[in-house]
Amino acid sequence: MGRKNRKKLFEQVAVVDTATKGKTVAKTEDGTVIFLPNAVPGDVVDIQTYKKRKAYYEGKAVKFHSYSDKRTEPVCEHFGTCGGCKWQHMAYEHQLFYKQKEVLNNLTRIGKVELPELTPILGSAQQYFYRNKMEFSFSDSRWLTQEEVDSQEDLGDRNALGFHIPGMWDKILDVKKCHLQADPSNAIRNAIKEFASENNIAFFNTRHQTGLLRTLMIRTSSIGEVMVLIQFYKEDTEKRELLLNYVQETFPEITALLYVINEKGNDTIYDQDVICFHGRDHIFEEMEGLKFKINAKSFYQTNSDQAYELYKITRDFAGLAGDELVYDLYTGTGTIAQFVSKKAKKVIGVESVPEAIDAAKENAEFNNITNTEFFVGDMKKVFNAEFINTHGIPDVIITDPPRDGMHADVVQQILNIAPKKVVYVSCNSATQARDLALMDAMYKVIKVQAIDMFPQTHHIENVVLLKKRDLTV
Repeated sequence: MGRKNRKKLFEQVAVVDTATKGKTVAKTEDGTVIFLPNAVPGDVVDIQTYKKRKAYYEGKAVKFHSYSDKRTEPVCEHFGTCGGCKWQHMAYEHQLFYKQKEVLNNLTRIGKVELPELTPILGSAQQYFYRNKMEFSFSDSRWLTQEEVDSQEDLGDRNALGFHIPGMWDKILDVKKCHLQADPSNAIRNAIKEFASENNIAFFNTRHQTGLLRTLMIRTSSIGEVMVLIQFYKEDTEKRELLLNYVQETFPEITALLYVINEKGNDTIYDQDVICFHGRDHIFEEMEGLKFKINAKSFYQTNSDQAYELYKITRDFAGLAGDELVYDLYTGTGTIAQFVSKKAKKVIGVESVPEAIDAAKENAEFNNITNTEFFVGDMKKVFNAEFINTHGIPDVIITDPPRDGMHADVVQQILNIAPKKVVYVSCNSATQARDLALMDAMYKVIKVQAIDMFPQTHHIENVVLLKKRDLTV
């Protein structure tokens, strides 16, 4: 009986809202809720379900009776298969509406905190070609469409250089043109694929761990610098140099041409040696006269233009007068810390990744910033009473934690020292809301500003200003 319940066909159902992870919500006339990935609020569809949960179904739209007026034509030929830009079929103004709605819902339903009137979400001027970093995978057995499988024809070259099919670790979609990163990204990727295929440089097979070419990473910066890193499964000097020399000669604009030899079972390069083949081992990004050195392993916000807007909002919320001690928790490579440093007396940055702290110190020295200090360690262990006694009680805390939000011990330590202001930058308003609830007795939410870093996706960044309540009243 349970298996039958999972597979149901619901007809002429209205899609009424968006949900988490880029899905939408449909609701039948009797109140049955169904989550589906391939519709837009306002569509009327038939839905084939494939999972039954206690309170809802999961399914897919199999027939459209009418289309929403919120729809737009996707620009990418890979839309619907790639899975990278799930909202490309929704007009941008509606994407922004649902992103702001998600922030408001999370802060009110999860956080249950009193909110000021929300400032309108800050959209991105660039709705495509906004990413400064892309990673692609090689495969010797590209993903086939159902039409190709059914054709029984000789499909010829099966090599691919593109993205993983969602939920499939060994299936790669061959990408012809990606609309997320500006040129020369597409030109470099397509040229590498063509040259490698023509010269019999074997593409990787994840399942069998065979082949030579594993991954390609391309990073760009707003000042025109380009990094290309090719990951090889093993050393084959002749073929490696053949390919790298071709890339260097064909794309002289490349600032940093790098490679990795990685014989592990996974593709991560963070425990691997990155070797510079030509040029520098890094590129530079620039913001308000500050330069930031970015190497292959550096974290840097992947939308440079919107990162600048995010940092300006953060600095504005902090409202620094020049005599404040600021703590920048989860500082990463210290970008926010350095960005606000000229308006602070001193900024203390804390981060768990040693390489990120090394980069933060190096960038601060490079930019002649002398009022920052950076420390490495697990936040919940480093950010303790001894640390605060040594460095002083901050006037302002800026915190930009990962998607999981702040550890409860970190929240408690903030409450213990009770700075006047906390600026909370978040890429997940649900965990942000949870943390705000923990701080609500001591802090009041003064400002909320959502900012869209990733158009065509459901992701949204949110900045909140908290001010200490007057508990004497």
